[in-house]
Amino acid sequence: MAGFTRDKVQTARRRGHSNRPIAEINVTPFVDVTLVLLIIFMVAAPLLTVGVSIDLPKTSATPLPNEQEEPLTITLTETGNLWLQKTEVEFADLDNKLKSILAERNNDKIFLRADGTNSYDTVMKLMGALNGAGFNNIGLVTDTGGPTFNGGF
Repeated sequence: MAGFTRDKVQTARRRGHSNRPIAEINVTPFVDVTLVLLIIFMVAAPLLTVGVSIDLPKTSATPLPNEQEEPLTITLTETGNLWLQKTEVEFADLDNKLKSILAERNNDKIFLRADGTNSYDTVMKLMGALNGAGFNNIGLVTDTGGPTFNGGF
């Protein structure tokens, strides 16, 4: 060892200082990466709830309370396509699928999401089909912040 005398080297070895590599795990980078991933997942999780994007009408209605069972959702897009949860279905097959789903569920609640550009007639026909399949508890999904009767339409 250049620059060290024999006494200094022996004193350093007695005190535990040596040229051996440190065999300890540095946890700080692991914690940093874990916290960054946690933040990413916390931000991204709410965006994964509904797969079909539509323009919901705005109302002043209050949200419904949460339930134990995952809510069944049917979506009517602007182009008239039907989505049951995240699966596209044909209108002709809807009745059979809904009846088989109702047989496996504990309740008859279904949420109807319809794009605001759809006609009243189309939405009412879909509600009639849902009722005909046995779903008597139909909730219409809207966005908050819409007009109230006091403020006019």
